[in-house]
Amino acid sequence: MLKKHFYKIAYLSWMVFVTWSSLFSFKDTDLPKFEIPYLDKAVHFTFYFMAVVLGMMAVREYSKGRADYRKSLFYTFLAMLFFGIIIEVVQYAFTLDRTGDIFDGVANAVGALFGVLAIKLLFSRNGRLNWKQ
Repeated sequence: MLKKHFYKIAYLSWMVFVTWSSLFSFKDTDLPKFEIPYLDKAVHFTFYFMAVVLGMMAVREYSKGRADYRKSLFYTFLAMLFFGIIIEVVQYAFTLDRTGDIFDGVANAVGALFGVLAIKLLFSRNGRLNWKQ
C-alpha cells in the first residue's frame, strides 16, 4: 500500500517540511551558524524545485497518468508560485523572527520554473518516463 501512494506521501511530507522550515524560528537553537553567501536563496530554490517535481509525480500517481500533462504542469507551477507568495506574506505579517523577502520569492519562482523544466525533460519523448501509466 505504501508503494501505491509513495509520491502523494512524499509530496505532502515535503510541503509540511517546507512550511515548517519557512515559519519556524531558528534564532534560539544550538545549530551551528554558517555564513555562506546566498545559502538561503539556494534553499528556497531547492524547496520549490522539489515541490514541483514531487507535485507532478503525485498528480501522475493519483490520476494514473490520465490527467492532462500540460494543464497539470501549469497548475502545479501556479500553485507553487502562490504557495511561495503566501509563505513570504505570512513570514512578513505573522512571525517575529522571520521576514518576508522579495528575493526569496524570486528564488522560489526560479526553483519552481526549473522544476517544470526537469519534469519536461523527464517526460519528454526521449525521456525515461511516460506520463501515461
